[in-house]
Amino acid sequence: MAEQVRITTPLTEAAARSLKAGDSVLITGTIYTGRDAAHKRLIETLDRGEPLPVDFAGQIIYYVGPSPAKPGQPIGSAGPTTSGRMDAYTPKMLDQGLKGMIGKGYRTAEVVEAMKKHGAVYFAATGGAAALIAKSIKKYEIIAYEDLGTEAISKLTVEDFPAIVVIDSEGRNYYEEGQKPYRRL
Repeated sequence: MAEQVRITTPLTEAAARSLKAGDSVLITGTIYTGRDAAHKRLIETLDRGEPLPVDFAGQIIYYVGPSPAKPGQPIGSAGPTTSGRMDAYTPKMLDQGLKGMIGKGYRTAEVVEAMKKHGAVYFAATGGAAALIAKSIKKYEIIAYEDLGTEAISKLTVEDFPAIVVIDSEGRNYYEEGQKPYRRL
């Protein structure tokens, strides 16, 4: 197994562009959460010409709907959700300076082209490992759209959050490249 790459947030464009599809990373710093309902509201805010509740420049957003925390813990299980539900909104989020997204599943060609344009990276978190992932989350704070419940925008303080670079800033896709050696003609 290749060595894990340690990255910190905010993520600079140079750091994002240095990551390659297939890299295993450990993320430390702040990441934000938000799913489709929050993304819809963010884009409606932009369409009205109003400022977003978070400056997403250089930030990473995790598509997650956490479960309630047990006593003494900041968050419950925190596994990734299907990223495709955010695809309609993602190019506009990348226009705002977003440098990374964490989720699971494929992205559209439009999202990949926007990532290449803005030097952004798409990470996958391992589905089914939500309790393990939650151990890397040290602090959880809702910062916008609290009425959306688990879909609210929240700020996570993470230490060694494990993820894999699935699509890099050049558009290389590890889901596709990783399958090639096992395909039969």
